[in-house]
Amino acid sequence: MKKKILFCATVDYHFKAFHLPYMKWFKEQGWIVDVVASGDMDLPYVDKKYCLPIQRSPFHLKNIKALLELGNIIDQNSYDIVHCHTPMGGVLGRLASQKARRKNTKVIYTAHGFHFCKGTPKKNWLIYYPIERFLSSFTDCLITINDEDYKIAKTRFKAKRITHVHGVGVNTDQFESLSETNKSLLKKSFGYNPNDFLLFYAAEFNKNKNQQLLLQSLDLLKEKVPNTKLLLAGNGPLLENCREMASDLGITHMVDFLGFLNDVKEILPICDVAVGSSLREGLPVNIMEAMACGLPIVASKNRGHSELVVDGDNGFVVDPGNTKLFSAKILELYQSKELRTAMGKKSMERVKLYSLYEVKKEMIEIYSKYMMEDERSTTSQRTYI
Repeated sequence: MKKKILFCATVDYHFKAFHLPYMKWFKEQGWIVDVVASGDMDLPYVDKKYCLPIQRSPFHLKNIKALLELGNIIDQNSYDIVHCHTPMGGVLGRLASQKARRKNTKVIYTAHGFHFCKGTPKKNWLIYYPIERFLSSFTDCLITINDEDYKIAKTRFKAKRITHVHGVGVNTDQFESLSETNKSLLKKSFGYNPNDFLLFYAAEFNKNKNQQLLLQSLDLLKEKVPNTKLLLAGNGPLLENCREMASDLGITHMVDFLGFLNDVKEILPICDVAVGSSLREGLPVNIMEAMACGLPIVASKNRGHSELVVDGDNGFVVDPGNTKLFSAKILELYQSKELRTAMGKKSMERVKLYSLYEVKKEMIEIYSKYMMEDERSTTSQRTYI
């Protein structure tokens, strides 16, 4: 009988964005791969997809229905491994797997960034920390993707195994670093002037991503660096708010709202600096992609940015409340092509640790441990019988 794994997340796009290489690997090992999430996206390497009404809020009543349905799915399919992702995918997946765990199903949870960390509001600790601590007891392997989360989990949680991997893995082969000459030539093809100084940030427009910091910083630079262009990719509830803010600051001509981009690798290499303004990050893929393109980074201080960007080495990490310093670091990079080049090279060296090749090796080592455990358990049961 074929072995089975179930991947669980809040929304199906999460799988497309981060986990297809691992699903493909399981298929290559001869496993049945099922997924459960909300959304109607077609996914490759999947045998069966269950669409459940999973909501991001832990207090949404639809999650009760999703929990009951998920429990039935897990019990009926006898999965060997259930791998949970995203906060609510982790909550529902682990609660629904309790009965299956007693029958030797292994439950893995990847924390893509706890909602509680240094600098987050107390309510985050009051709401999310007790939930994660409680559910850790129903977890065979808790995977963290940054050092701060790993230390919290190691000292406070009760999962059978707690480990750390370097993110979800970025396919660095898809990205390239351009020479200054080629960068200037390609800028024309995107409608920019060769001398435009391009800043890039891809993120949903929401409170956490904090694009307002970038707009305020640009306002401080508009007289000193009038040829700066801030490229903002993404959609979200605060998009119109940011458009209005750009207009109020008189910098509309310096900001391009690009909308949702299916693939940033076409435009990212022509940029000069990548910026990040979020208040909270686990380990941001957008910064890793920019590093793979050989860009220096100016980013707000949080656990994810601080893990990827070594201040003064491959970029700068600035307190999100210090708009003047943030703009000053952008100006420093603008004024020195040599500094941009040196920091860009450091970015390319550092991102190798977070490449898909390296992270896939880490994940296969984790998966293999539980695949072998299951085989030993089955052999033991057969011998006993």
